[in-house]
Amino acid sequence: MADVSPTPAAAASAEPLPAPRARPWAGAAAASVRWIPEAARRPVALTALAAAVLLFPVIDRNGGDVDAAANAGSFAILALGLNIVVGFAGLLDLGYAAFFAIGAYSYGIFASGQVHPLWNAAWQPFQWLGLVSRFHVDGVPDVVQMHVSFWLMLPGAALIAALFGILFGAPTLRLRGDYLAIVTLGFGEIVPIVVRNTPSLTNGAMGLNGVISPQIFGYRFGVNATPFYYVGVAMIAVLLFVSYRLKDSRIGRAWMAIRADEIAAGAMGVNRTRLKLLAFAVGAAFAGATGTYYVAKLQTATPEMFMFPVSVMVLVMIVLGGTGNPAGVVVGALLLQLLQSWFLEDLTQWVHALGRLVNSPGLQQVDLVQSIELIFGVILVLMMLFRRQGLLPATRTVAALSLAEQAAHPTRGGIGASLSAVRREEAASGTPMLETRGLVKRFGGITAIKDVDVRIDPHEIVGLIGPNGSGKTTFFNVVTGLDRPDGGTVRFMGEDITGLPSHAVVERGIARTFQTLRLFNDMTVLENVLVGMHARLHTGAVGAVLRTPLTRREEREARERAMEILAVFGNRLVPRVNHLASSLSYANRRRLEIARALAARPRLLLLDEPTAGMNPAETLELADQVRSLREMGLTVLMIEHKLNVVNDITDRVFVLDYGEKIAEGLARDVQANPEVIRAYLGRTAAAGI
Repeated sequence: MADVSPTPAAAASAEPLPAPRARPWAGAAAASVRWIPEAARRPVALTALAAAVLLFPVIDRNGGDVDAAANAGSFAILALGLNIVVGFAGLLDLGYAAFFAIGAYSYGIFASGQVHPLWNAAWQPFQWLGLVSRFHVDGVPDVVQMHVSFWLMLPGAALIAALFGILFGAPTLRLRGDYLAIVTLGFGEIVPIVVRNTPSLTNGAMGLNGVISPQIFGYRFGVNATPFYYVGVAMIAVLLFVSYRLKDSRIGRAWMAIRADEIAAGAMGVNRTRLKLLAFAVGAAFAGATGTYYVAKLQTATPEMFMFPVSVMVLVMIVLGGTGNPAGVVVGALLLQLLQSWFLEDLTQWVHALGRLVNSPGLQQVDLVQSIELIFGVILVLMMLFRRQGLLPATRTVAALSLAEQAAHPTRGGIGASLSAVRREEAASGTPMLETRGLVKRFGGITAIKDVDVRIDPHEIVGLIGPNGSGKTTFFNVVTGLDRPDGGTVRFMGEDITGLPSHAVVERGIARTFQTLRLFNDMTVLENVLVGMHARLHTGAVGAVLRTPLTRREEREARERAMEILAVFGNRLVPRVNHLASSLSYANRRRLEIARALAARPRLLLLDEPTAGMNPAETLELADQVRSLREMGLTVLMIEHKLNVVNDITDRVFVLDYGEKIAEGLARDVQANPEVIRAYLGRTAAAGI
């Protein structure tokens, strides 16, 4: 018998592995966390972080380190402002440094000796307020010496920059994507050029010098970095608070809807132009305040401090930290700025030492600090390739559903209870809910809609059918304001709404779904429905930040209505309220889109192929629910290719073919119409050949 005893190697491999080396510090750290109740861990962690930040200048007595931290704080504030524009609203701004410059020069001009207007009586009130003084030299007229307070210029520069943001954004924010990026890049280049060529105000390329440092309670900051550090920390805390309040509000949801799908946002009642202007103004205000802080700290300002690389650096900070996450943005800004201020300088010295050791002149000449733009570019590319969501993603993962929560059984009978989102509206006697006359829409040489006359009376379910490409979705787009008609009129409850923008159409009471799903995929199920309520809510930016009792009540009631609407679909959507829309099945996405449209509290609901992607049982369930909505008082116009649904629930049907209405009437009569048969099956089939 062959010897099968294990070889020494095999015997060694069969021995039990040694126990991992004990790490007393790791066990102690874990134990110190476990004794803290889970609900209290977050507050405790935040308190510890705040204490470390506040005590940093006390612990680290190195003035250079404190100065570097203060500079890093200024870029964290800048990143928070750009995050409003890029992270929340999705507007790629490559000229953001321009608003930084506007804020810096606003304070620099009013707090330096650059401008000396002649003294007259009009300056007397400002002298009483301590903002200017009268400068007298024998033999020459008296002039004004400006020394506007830093504390006044912080909000003042923010308002000035916000005004420029509105002036610049109004003509340009109708652009999208690459076009907007190019225009903002041009604006970012224009501002430094204007600064260089207005020496009477800015001292041109030489820069402003002698800017007055802040003063509080008689203490002048001077060149001491510690008070600037604490001012920067306070500004970060305030702007983080503002960012989170805006993000978790009606305004923030509208911004994120624009970022995800601008067309769908407009169809949900979001005034896209106004909300994009607001994002631009808020972001510019953050940058303006930062510019004042930065120039007060340096006590000088030159055009080279506000060039294109600054905008790129701030953008990289946002991408690194996590686009759309204010806390992540601050972390990214601090990491990159401290990388530039601390690590690269030390690493450069190590490389020089290595060069001397190996006698390499090339290594001794390396300056990594001067290569910071290249390093930022590499970081940006790596993040785009391997972690687009950033170090701290804006969206959080949620627990998986249990088997019971995932189980769903179609039910019949429609909606068992009334919905507060559905309101019965009675039009004047004989007034149709919707009426179109001679409606025309052309795309170049193609006429998609041609002289379409439609009348829909209140509390009807009307079907719109026709072959693919017959103009059904274009008809929806024209009625809801996504496309402007080339002829004809659209009247809703007697009011002419022809050519109104989509958000104005929603405000009047028309909501819709889309043939191709247009959900806000990076938002949760609940947030999608809340965006649908945008036109019915009233909270503005100030109310969102202050969170007044009226604002809190409105938000609470909106969430209650949203849950009521989601409950219509049983346990399909309610267990998934905190899940991203992108994680839903196709059928559930259809249900969510209908729920979002109902949240707008429409009088007329337009459904574009609502049962697409549903099995027969789910199709019958949804048909019952649509019938229930009509019984509650809603008027429904639906595009549908499943003729059993059309036959089952519609009161009337009209048919489009090549953009023209070819038939109208009861479903069974329309389906027997020779013109309809010809449109669907072709002339040969219709003739029975």
